[in-house]
Amino acid sequence: MTTKYIRRVFPGLFFIGLLVSFNSCGLFQKKEIAEPVEVIPEPTIKYGLPVDSFYVVESTVGAGQHLSSILSNFGVKLGTIDTIAKNAKPVFDVRKIRQGNNYTLFQTSDSTRKAKYFVYENSPILYTVFELFDSLRVYQGEKEVVFKMKTAHGEIQSSLWNAMKASKLDPMLALKMEEVYAWTIDFFGLQKGDRFRLVYDEIYVDSTSIGINNIYAAQFDYYGKEIFAFRFEKNDSVGYYNEKGENLQKEFLKAPLKFSRISSGFSGGRMHPILRIVRPHHGVDYAAPTGTPVMSIGEGTVISKGWAGGGGNTVKIKHNSVYTTVYMHLSRYADGVNQGGRVRQGQVIGYVGSTGLSTGPHLDFRVYKGGTPVNPLTIESPPAKPVDTKYMPEYTILKDSLLRDLQKIEWKEKLTIESE
Repeated sequence: MTTKYIRRVFPGLFFIGLLVSFNSCGLFQKKEIAEPVEVIPEPTIKYGLPVDSFYVVESTVGAGQHLSSILSNFGVKLGTIDTIAKNAKPVFDVRKIRQGNNYTLFQTSDSTRKAKYFVYENSPILYTVFELFDSLRVYQGEKEVVFKMKTAHGEIQSSLWNAMKASKLDPMLALKMEEVYAWTIDFFGLQKGDRFRLVYDEIYVDSTSIGINNIYAAQFDYYGKEIFAFRFEKNDSVGYYNEKGENLQKEFLKAPLKFSRISSGFSGGRMHPILRIVRPHHGVDYAAPTGTPVMSIGEGTVISKGWAGGGGNTVKIKHNSVYTTVYMHLSRYADGVNQGGRVRQGQVIGYVGSTGLSTGPHLDFRVYKGGTPVNPLTIESPPAKPVDTKYMPEYTILKDSLLRDLQKIEWKEKLTIESE
């Protein structure tokens, strides 16, 4: 007789009685009880090696340490060290082992603790494996990289940098935002109450963040104006565009250096701090530490490079038939910047200093339009090319999707970060 079992929940004693009754009737058939199966856990793998099979020592390179001094401490003979150093040449120059970088030694798990593998981390992603046996092979590997999509939003109280720092975010996020909005927002002129929200991804290795990858969408409310940015890549070309498909990149950058402050603005009459006379100041002074890189705000030709009296070390660049820019008080010039030579937008042309008539390290930056000085903070620069018409349908779909993601981010007073 074939019996069909149905599992139910019965009150205690009543169920026991039924069980005895059914057994006496032969309704329950005896079944074989399977032996328990031993579950073997998956081995822990690091650098492609089974960690559980070794005695593992993890440390960092100390001051003055090199391959020989490290391996000697673990009983590796000098002859072996010399051979693996030679074998490593096509892969990695062991002289480039740097203080502070991590290394791991894999030893046998028995009492002899014989060194079998030495792994040096060249970077958070790249590592070099030295086999300390047989052929003494040396090879490189890469850790798994994970990209996590995230959102962030916040309100400016003093500066973008301080907002990131106060919220314990990677400062690179501020740098990435500055790159996205370099042509449209003056980050030295942010006001309290400006706010932003964005969608981006962060890079993780071994569950640890190692930096920001890309910003995919952003909204920056700047002096009450909403400025959108959407990342669009086509035919190996990447750019940021607004909701209409217009390019955020302009002919000129908003500022010639990053993250400093304006110490003196454009003025028709200002008391000179050294000469003590009132005279026009036809530029904007950016206070910054000596050595801060100074960039050309646009592509152009260097028409002069040298000493300019009170301006000290100066570079003058002609961008087109209309605009010329001047960079003064430089401590030194960048390599490759010569009179008559071409420079590209964003290229470093010199470094902040205090040469000439100057009370401290700063950049005196000036813009001339048709030979007449104009306020660098108010000039309007024409945009670069928009999204190609034939790609607009594709861009619109992407933009609409990213815009919905942005609009899901609720504004708050303090900057927070959320993982999706």
